[in-house]
Amino acid sequence: MFDTLYELFWWDRIWLPVNLTWDDLVDKEGRVYAKASDLYVTVPYAFVFLLLRYLFENWVAAPLAVSVGIRQRVHLKAQDNPILELYYTSQCRHPAQAAFDGLSKKSCLSVRQVERWFRRRRNQDHPGVLKKFREVCWRFVFYLLAFIGGIAALYDSMLESQYWYYILEMSFYASLLFSITFDVKRKDFKEQIIHHLATLVLLSFSWCVNYIRIGTLVMLVHDASDVLLESAKLFNYAKWEKTCQSLFVVFAIVFMVTRLIIFPFWLIHCTWVYPLHHYPAFFGYYFFNVLLVVLLCLHIFWAYLILRMIRKFMFGTMTGDERSENEEEEEDGESSQTEDEGVGQQKLGNGHAVDEKEDKSGCFGCLSPPEDICRSKTVY
Repeated sequence: MFDTLYELFWWDRIWLPVNLTWDDLVDKEGRVYAKASDLYVTVPYAFVFLLLRYLFENWVAAPLAVSVGIRQRVHLKAQDNPILELYYTSQCRHPAQAAFDGLSKKSCLSVRQVERWFRRRRNQDHPGVLKKFREVCWRFVFYLLAFIGGIAALYDSMLESQYWYYILEMSFYASLLFSITFDVKRKDFKEQIIHHLATLVLLSFSWCVNYIRIGTLVMLVHDASDVLLESAKLFNYAKWEKTCQSLFVVFAIVFMVTRLIIFPFWLIHCTWVYPLHHYPAFFGYYFFNVLLVVLLCLHIFWAYLILRMIRKFMFGTMTGDERSENEEEEEDGESSQTEDEGVGQQKLGNGHAVDEKEDKSGCFGCLSPPEDICRSKTVY
């Protein structure tokens, strides 16, 4: 049964054009072809990337963040309350006023105390600037090195250099997929999962059927704008607003050119039109192009977010990353504190920490995902 399914999955007529079989892609007469078995190492390499990321974020990114004035904010924790915690985790993070009244009676707390508990509990789940800075710093370093390596691999045109370009890119995206539940969640969380899966499948397929040239170009086009985006975020978290804004404008231009012009009108055009000049369409042809179109749809979605940010930037209403969740400000003298402030400072201000409101005037951030949508009671 397994052998039959295996042979059906690798049937020549599914993935290869007419008059071409897998036997034609076997190494012979000095010619070396890409093979599916070459990609097995991406799984262990993905875990190596996770280890390298942990070391980099703690030994490089964290000290760098401290050097530019970024501190970890320690939020006032919500008191243990099983009734409120159950409602928060199973039903809704932003209860309606009627729900506040009911929870107040069940928990024997005033409505104001219940509201305060939910506000503190939500802030506990929000990632701090330090965590965001460390993640962005890691991605920036990889995208920069990958972009330089991609240009070298494209210029070299040798299978060995392109092999390592493929392996490192696929291992990196696999590591992002493994860690996505622990990373900072953004508004485009689902789109990010789709992007990572589509990228991994597309790169795997292009390698197996030796569409290596187009696969290299796709990765290079993506890395070009990713470097600028991550660098702009770094300067945003460091409060270098003018540098951040300048980089964001450059990023927006590069993104529109590479992802909405070069990618569809050059790369997809080549994979969609030219192959039909040599052989009739087959399943692999449609499969590959559909994956490229999926990526294009994601590019259009992100371009929409970028244009919204540009519009708000031009009219002076930009307050942060369109995809990020913002922390809520505490009331009544409540506040979070940095690690450097110490526990003793919490006693200031009639038993509460002195309020040090976070500056939210950076060039990335408004478009927080709506959190007033209650979670389903069904666990899935």
